[in-house]
Amino acid sequence: MVDKTKVDVLVVGSGPAGSTAARFAAKTGASVMILERRPEVGVPVRCGEFMPGTEEIYDMFPGLQDADEIFDVPDNLRCRQIEGIRLVDPKDKVTTLEFDGYTTDRDRFDKHLVSLAEEEGAELVTECLYKESRGNVAVTSKGEIEYRVLIGADGPGSRVAQSLGLKRNRNPYPAVTAQVKGDFDPYMYMYFGGIAPAAYGWIIPKDGRANVGVGFSPKFANGSLSSYFEKFADRNGFTIEGRLEGKYVPSEGPIDRTVSGTGMVVGDAAGHVISVNGGGVPLALIAGRICGQVAGGNVTSGTPLTDYESLWRGIMEKPLKTAAFNKKLADTFAFRSEWSTGLCMGILGKRRMDNLIRCKRIFP
Repeated sequence: MVDKTKVDVLVVGSGPAGSTAARFAAKTGASVMILERRPEVGVPVRCGEFMPGTEEIYDMFPGLQDADEIFDVPDNLRCRQIEGIRLVDPKDKVTTLEFDGYTTDRDRFDKHLVSLAEEEGAELVTECLYKESRGNVAVTSKGEIEYRVLIGADGPGSRVAQSLGLKRNRNPYPAVTAQVKGDFDPYMYMYFGGIAPAAYGWIIPKDGRANVGVGFSPKFANGSLSSYFEKFADRNGFTIEGRLEGKYVPSEGPIDRTVSGTGMVVGDAAGHVISVNGGGVPLALIAGRICGQVAGGNVTSGTPLTDYESLWRGIMEKPLKTAAFNKKLADTFAFRSEWSTGLCMGILGKRRMDNLIRCKRIFP
């Protein structure tokens, strides 16, 4: 059973969005509990483990201010500095874009973020599954917990969103990732085509290792994700370490509403993901801070939860909708065949593809 059955702010999910929301809610003096359904925070790792540099994030989200504190990551969590992104078309033509960032170990990264929340007074409860809410009471696998504010940071298939009557993400993309050994250039490689229509692959270098993976659009690709990954691994001569891990990635931008009653959703649960590349960690940190501050303010001084909706949208909505629109263009014109993918990448050229990855308009 949980140690206590009443809390000011209940956060479901201990990923970057949930832990950051918990941290900033606890900073206001509110009592905060984080529920994690797995035994260990950050395990298994199911993402590319790439973080853009702080200046890149400010460039993508011009309305963002004073965010250095949430992007201040200890050096020991930075595995490898990344100098740019190399986009590879179906005929192996490479376009190199300058882009600053680094790779991390997401299990250690997530544990670090939870430790910051715990330092502010938040309590973590692992192996605790959120089932539903009845009024302001959460029904979990370890008992019932009464709360004043509920935060759902429980992924694209969010149970919290369902319980609050909010929409889930539509048409999420399946993706798988794994670790491989080897020495790699300090560039993130993104492969479009060469695996199957509407499938893409990545190689993201770390320290003597790389995070490699494959994702695809179910609308246009009709094979299995595991077969696409095997084809990608064989093509590059990879020997996989450990298990292949999978997840679903929101692909259509943020959901229509992220606040309902006494609850909010954040991170993947809210569609806070860059549609054109699946990146979500920086957005989780940005929205997580806002969500936590508003939740804590609601408890301590009556701040309306709707402030969360307006604040995160003021910073993130326009770039995310631009990315979602660009993704829709790619689905419509590029991802129907290997030929159309190569043609569209050639038409876009380096400048427009640079805009594409930075959540900017690719056409006037």
